[in-house]
Amino acid sequence: MDIRQAATVAELVAAEHLYDAPARPAWAERFLAAPGHLMLIAYAEDGFPAGFVSGIEMVHPDKGVEMCLYELGVDEGHRRRGVGRALTEALVARARERGCRGAWVPVDTDNAPALATYRAAGAVDEGVFAMLGWTFDEGASGEGASGGG
Repeated sequence: MDIRQAATVAELVAAEHLYDAPARPAWAERFLAAPGHLMLIAYAEDGFPAGFVSGIEMVHPDKGVEMCLYELGVDEGHRRRGVGRALTEALVARARERGCRGAWVPVDTDNAPALATYRAAGAVDEGVFAMLGWTFDEGASGEGASGGG
């Protein structure tokens, strides 16, 4: 397995089978251009994108820079082979190399495979929390956009 940082839109689009929805080239381009955004892709021996992990550097006046593990995905045919753990460890190593003070990941408390992967890669529980969110209509400016609630 070869883990490499995605550097082109073509690489991000080629891995779209790992995402929740099809990749959009304009969004992939914006992701690559955004400072602090990082995607690592694990390639199987035949060059097939077997998994990915994305991270976003976040900075705050009292916390410094931290890496948020935004999403991890492994192709169903490559699961339970250590791909997720290797990707997680690679992202954490990149966070250290970039001078981050730490890394964190939001994960559903009933997602046993994800919890096991992150714990195997050295993460520790920091408590239970609720994640709330807003969903906006695509292209909405924020005014009058619908949100959950």
